Amino acid sequence: MSRLPVIIGFGGVNPAGRVSFHHAFRRLVIDKVSTAQANQTFASLAPLMGIEGDHLSPQNRQYMLDNTLIRRIQHFDPGKVGWQRKATLRGGTEKLRFVIDRSQLPEQIPDGWTVTDWAETQVEVTVAGEGAEVLLADTKVSRVSSAGQLPTGFDPGSLYQSRSHPRGLQLALFGASDAARSIGIDWDELRHRVPPDQFATYSGSAMGQLDYDGSGGMLQASMIGKRTTSKHLALGLCDMPANFINAYVVGSLGSTGAVIGACATFLYNLKQATDQIRRGERRIAIVGSAEAPLTPEVIEGYRTMGALAEDKALMEIDNSETVDNRRACRPFAENCGFTLSEGASYFVLADDELAVELGANIHGAVADVFINADGFKKSIPGPGVGNYVTVAKAMALGRSILSEESLRHRSYIHAHGTGTPQNRTTESHIMNELAKAFGIEQWPVAAIKAYLGHSLGPASADQLASSLGTWAHGVIPGVSTIDKVADDVHHSNLVIGPEHIELDEQGMDLTLINSKGFGGNNATGLLLAPNVVSKMLTARHGQAAMVKHARTNEAVAQASADYDAAATAGELQPIYQFGKGVLTGDDIGISDQEIRIPGYDQPVSLGIENPFADMV
Repeated sequence: MSRLPVIIGFGGVNPAGRVSFHHAFRRLVIDKVSTAQANQTFASLAPLMGIEGDHLSPQNRQYMLDNTLIRRIQHFDPGKVGWQRKATLRGGTEKLRFVIDRSQLPEQIPDGWTVTDWAETQVEVTVAGEGAEVLLADTKVSRVSSAGQLPTGFDPGSLYQSRSHPRGLQLALFGASDAARSIGIDWDELRHRVPPDQFATYSGSAMGQLDYDGSGGMLQASMIGKRTTSKHLALGLCDMPANFINAYVVGSLGSTGAVIGACATFLYNLKQATDQIRRGERRIAIVGSAEAPLTPEVIEGYRTMGALAEDKALMEIDNSETVDNRRACRPFAENCGFTLSEGASYFVLADDELAVELGANIHGAVADVFINADGFKKSIPGPGVGNYVTVAKAMALGRSILSEESLRHRSYIHAHGTGTPQNRTTESHIMNELAKAFGIEQWPVAAIKAYLGHSLGPASADQLASSLGTWAHGVIPGVSTIDKVADDVHHSNLVIGPEHIELDEQGMDLTLINSKGFGGNNATGLLLAPNVVSKMLTARHGQAAMVKHARTNEAVAQASADYDAAATAGELQPIYQFGKGVLTGDDIGISDQEIRIPGYDQPVSLGIENPFADMV
């Protein structure tokens, strides 16, 4: 009997705002929610963006709308990007001579240089031959000026003692803290219920931390006259988000790791947690991803690959002399590339039995995640056939768990939807052909990168958070940046358009989350709606257990609401337990049958059965 991985909490931050309690989702469909719900989202954005006074004033509302989602890059000036121009200095008709501070001389004096004293702290250099090779500080205009950025004014490092942490790790701390607090159950209570080795944390970044405080600084330092620090290499590792969450947020001693799968990284990690919960190996898991790739170097790297939407190409599509930054990403329409983004989204999963016992909030469940490679390829970034397999398996499982009726009439798919010409044809063919094969006549397609951009590792986490929002508010976000579907898009059995899709009372039973990563990293997750999960829990645990769950949930739901109210009021400090609760070998109790850890009521059992008993 497989245990069901139930989503009991979620949180984080992306270009639409705070992820928990559907605030970020409502920003996507702000024109379809009620006035009260829109006000909730504006209220949640105000403290993130440092807005004081009446956050509901027309001016402040417009400011929040203008300074969220995809927009012109604000992290740096795209019109003035720093770089070094290589040049040769010569002396004209005479030898080149210059004066330099003695402390600035190279450690190895170049051939042809003659150095003589000039002043107390300076020397004169005479250069023989062809002159001196130098790098001159210069600037250039970036060909890409659009990005999905966190709400303007939000600085996660200012909320705690960040100590030169890379931005991606700051976001991981904020996102995991938001998710952990959203469940409405103190983490200490979970330690009473769950043995230390039955927790799990799976989180990573697809590219690591590439700003100056991470790998970027390690690679740049010697070229810009600075020193590499002891943190640059260590904090740049792709698995560091999981390590930070374990060490500073939840203090987990359980399973941990980061499975890297390019743009499918989150789903790869969700697969780890889902499989282990289903097998009964873990009882609770934090799963997510954090990425902060908005640096000039990373943007230029993707641009030179031909992957990003460049300003010139966007203006040509629009027949305009002005770039429309807001509509830079146009999935399944006439387009020219994807739009890079940043963010962090995290989810707390528990097995169904624990979720019922705790009276936990039920936001949905993860039925499974399917992963398949592409086989032989002509090009590493080029798409292949593996994604047909992952989507088909997810559809088949949804049909098996529920019915043909649910799959055909109460399901939809979150497309990877990057906004590139290649993606619009290849992914639409996958979805359209499989819709035909499974008898789906009109399959709704969401493509939220149109709003948020492509955050790489967390991209499919954004899709999962949006799915929870659709179940809560009955709206599938339209692909709002497009006017119409491109001529080469396969959509005879798909519903793709700029309009939001409002659901009827039956809503959606199933959601598929699709992700396609460089190198053939294909993943598709199958999600079950809260109403479906509730019926499944009743069938397994009985009506009496669910009545008890409902009673216990009253306090849990209130605690969740209290946290949301506090965060909306500006209490945004992430959990950062630096140096607290550190244990050594002398603190634990050891026998040949168990290990007891301070802070946990239940021990780590050493009564491990022989899995190969039939072979010995």
